[in-house]
Order: sequence, then C-alpha cells, then structure tokens
Amino acid sequence: MTASIVNCQQITKRYGDKHALDELNVSIPENKIVGILGPNGSGKSTFFRMITGLVKPDSGEIEVLGKRPGSGINREIAYLPDRARWYPNHTVAGAFEWAEKLLPGFDIANAKELADFMEMKRDMRVSGMSRGQEARLMLILCMARNVPLIILDEPFSGIDVISRERIIEGMIDYLSDRDQTILISTHEIYEVEGMFDYAIFLNQGKAILSGDTEELRAQYGSMHDIFRQFYRYGKGGF
Repeated sequence: MTASIVNCQQITKRYGDKHALDELNVSIPENKIVGILGPNGSGKSTFFRMITGLVKPDSGEIEVLGKRPGSGINREIAYLPDRARWYPNHTVAGAFEWAEKLLPGFDIANAKELADFMEMKRDMRVSGMSRGQEARLMLILCMARNVPLIILDEPFSGIDVISRERIIEGMIDYLSDRDQTILISTHEIYEVEGMFDYAIFLNQGKAILSGDTEELRAQYGSMHDIFRQFYRYGKGGF
C-alpha cells in the first residue's frame, strides 16, 4: 500500500462568509507527481498554503510528512507560490549562490543543469527578464532542491507555449528517478496532464474526484475532459 505524504480530514477554512476549503478530505500518495486541479476559487492555493503552515484550518486535521504543518517541517518542503518574484538586482548565478546558502536541500549542480536545459544564461539579470524568463528562474530554484515535497502553484504562468512544452518534457525526465512528491496546480492541463501520476479535482473547497490518472482516464477520459466538467456542472457530478 502506498504511503501518504499529506492527509487531510474534514479541513475547513473560511474567509468571511466564503468557504475556501469545505470539509476537505484528501490523501496524497508519496513519490508521485500529483495534479491539484480545478477552476479559479476552488481552494487550490489555500490548500497549498495550509500544507506549508502559512494558513491554519478553522477545523479539521492535517498532517504533512507525518507531522502538523509549520516551521518544524518547512525545511523539507520547496514551495513556489503563484505570482512569485525574485530580487531584481540578482543575476541567475547570484540567485543560485543565494539559494545554496539559504534554501535547505538546494543543489547548485542540479540548478545549473536545469538552467542549461531552460536556456537561462548565468549572467542574465532578473531586472531585464521577461515574465516567462523570471518564471523559469523561480521554477529552477524550487526544482533544484533535494526535499521530499515540492509544491508548484501555477509554475508555467507567463511561459510561452513552445517553451512550456520543452520545460515539461525536461521536468518529466528530471523527475523520473527522484524520490520526491510534486504537487502541481495549473490551468495548462492539456499540455501537462502526461506528467501526472495522480490527480485531485477540487471545486468550491471540496475534493470531488481523485485517483490514479490511468484509472481516471479509463473511466472518464482525459484530465482535460474531466476539468471541463467543472465548468459545465459547477459542483461536479460524474
């Protein structure tokens, strides 16, 4: 039986009258690439922030790496939030040197390998980068860490289609022999669904469908087809 790296039982989080998470029950298997999917406002970013301890549940229980989220386990998590930014005066090389000193598990050799693959020159300054180039740098800084859990919230935002395809292919190769769990939230489902071993579909703060992607495809069709059902049926209902 596959062990779980994240377990949630009846997790609820409200912001005023709005439920960001509504009695969420989720168990995420370890050493898998997991798609956390759903429309805007379905609770994906709140769920990620709760895993890292940045947000506390109003009720329910959550375990990450067998412990409660917070500073005690954050050295074992690499988190790339939506709309992350980097220091504008740094070069790519400077960002790697900073990360090697301050980010637990950061492997500068892995970072350089990823940078070469993503065509990021070491002397490129962040202040002169396009949005897509900066997104690549942030992705490299996260992916180059040797930690058991990596969380990527919309990591391909701002990256052009051709570059996305190449980066996704490289990520699949890079992650194929690594014992890490990768959680990815993205709207580019059609392009990236081949990465996923497991998928969880959220809507209005609830997990309405989850499972091994091959089993889900056999029953419902592609991840992209399933995703479209969220918009068609609102709360889902397969």
